[in-house]
Amino acid sequence: MLGAIAGDIIGSVYEHRPIKTKEFPFFAAGCRFTDDTVLTVAVADAILSGREYAEALHDFGHRYPRASYGGSFLEWLHARERVPYGSWGNGSAMRVSPVGWAFDSEDDVLEHARLSAEVTHDHPEGIKGAQAVALAVFLARTGCSRADMRRRIADLFGYDLGLSVDEIRADYAFDVSCQGSVPQAIVCFLDSDSWEDAVRNAVSLGGDSDTLACMAGAVAEAYYGEVPAHLADKALRFLPHDLGIVVEDFRQIFMDDL
Repeated sequence: MLGAIAGDIIGSVYEHRPIKTKEFPFFAAGCRFTDDTVLTVAVADAILSGREYAEALHDFGHRYPRASYGGSFLEWLHARERVPYGSWGNGSAMRVSPVGWAFDSEDDVLEHARLSAEVTHDHPEGIKGAQAVALAVFLARTGCSRADMRRRIADLFGYDLGLSVDEIRADYAFDVSCQGSVPQAIVCFLDSDSWEDAVRNAVSLGGDSDTLACMAGAVAEAYYGEVPAHLADKALRFLPHDLGIVVEDFRQIFMDDL
């Protein structure tokens, strides 16, 4: 899941300054971890501790109240009752990558992706986006070829994965919906030749850069085996102690073969 976190941090500085090129510096001045990282760690913590996904999301959301959450999620954080709000936004998909590592069957991955999503994003598209990213991580880490992954994700979720990154980039604009960002992020991985290239593809679309890079980076880490050490070390230095501890514990238990 460090692939997701590093992608979030790298993409953060371009979220409101979109670019349409793959030539840009990693970890540029002003980059930081955002809600993508905080809530990814929350999902990992829920899996490690066995507590409910809603409880972990609520806990970590309150620990880091200025992590640039969406308005509806902020309302959920401060509501008396934790009621899902029908969202189809990509917040469900950006945080789900730990699920793809922690469970060992497609059925379990899809079920836990649904459970992690529906506490907030109970719209069918919100659940579908989370399931697609989690399954892509699972397929990547279990040796599925890119061609088979493309077919499997397209058939199961109805996503159009036929365009190239260059074709998507030409007309792509900022889009926080699952249906307008998850398939694009998966293509950014499918058209890559390394973890770094997948993240560069994602940021270069000129959209919701931190979340696109978070999702593409998560799948790329699972496929290529690791985030390059010098980039992983830089990403970890951005994390406060409590987030870093969860990341390290999760990696030791579920990703120890990396």
